[in-house]
Amino acid sequence: MTVRDETRGGTPDDGAVAVQRPPAEVRYAEELAALRAEDNDPRPPGWELSLRAARRFIVGDAGTGIGRKFVGNPSLVDRALVTLATSRGLMLVGEPGTAKSLLSELIAAAVSGDSTLTVQGGAATTEDQIKYGWNYALLVAEGPSTRSLVPAPMLRGMAEGRLVRFEEITRCPLEVQDSLLSLLSERVVAVPELTGPEGMVFARQGFNVIATANTRDRGVNEMSAALKRRFNFETVFPIPDLDTELALVEAEVTTLLRRSGVEPPPDRDVLEVLVGTFRELRAGTGGKDGAGGPDRPTAVMSTAEAVSVAHAVGVRGWFLRGEPGSAADVVACLAGTAAKDSPEDLARLRRYLEQQVSRRQGPQWKALYDARHLLAD
Repeated sequence: MTVRDETRGGTPDDGAVAVQRPPAEVRYAEELAALRAEDNDPRPPGWELSLRAARRFIVGDAGTGIGRKFVGNPSLVDRALVTLATSRGLMLVGEPGTAKSLLSELIAAAVSGDSTLTVQGGAATTEDQIKYGWNYALLVAEGPSTRSLVPAPMLRGMAEGRLVRFEEITRCPLEVQDSLLSLLSERVVAVPELTGPEGMVFARQGFNVIATANTRDRGVNEMSAALKRRFNFETVFPIPDLDTELALVEAEVTTLLRRSGVEPPPDRDVLEVLVGTFRELRAGTGGKDGAGGPDRPTAVMSTAEAVSVAHAVGVRGWFLRGEPGSAADVVACLAGTAAKDSPEDLARLRRYLEQQVSRRQGPQWKALYDARHLLAD
């Protein structure tokens, strides 16, 4: 089975399957291949790229035609890569929607050429989903053996010398989190059901762990001090300025709309109103003067949510009316974002439209204000 990279406009071979979101190593296969071919810098053991080449892949290099993929502080990327070249794991923390998962995916694609060794943390995550499980039909028929062993991402990462991504680690129960202690210190997985050399899987060069945790879940299952000591912590902050965030949202939404079959690109004036609204609600300020600003909603008004709403605006406008989407669509799509955590957030959004947006100048801001009644439908 082959995978078509939709972002490059390729034509699939017979039998190819167009996936909704190919992994980073597929989306950027040409850039990774070019970087590997030109990379003459020293590489940490087990890495497919040097630190400098991996950095160029993530933050971009205009001189060689490598696009920027992570909008954030380049020094954060430097520290993250240096951490992963040591015996410490990397923990990315921050507000939801600040591209922690994207950064971990890009790093894994650059370092290991594979970003799919991923554990998704949650209340139902078990140790079997982290280390290994068993094919019970073979286990009953043949007994414990390497044939009946089903490796999970952590065992595969150690055996193959690759990075493993652990998403939302603080969503997991404490006993599941602490199953990582021996993996990150001794760098070995013991399989007591197997005897001899097969009962110990030692980590090969290149293995390490990138974990993510959002600050809103920090109190759900607080990590133990022992596990924290095995990670270096890096905080991923929201995008600081409007122009950078607007450019990122526009680029991401354009790609998503193309994949959704929407022909016209997003209206930049509508995007500017949408991103400005998200930034003001996120900060809880009423514009540049900061006076009389709106109540900050409990819902996450992140860049990722702005991309999601802008995508819905474009889909709504095109498939319902045959146009790119309007400020009125922004109000209609915002309702589901603002009201997901607390009904009071819908009232906060309504007050923002009535008290703050009414002061704004420009046709799209006026259209946003005129559509405030949609929040009551």
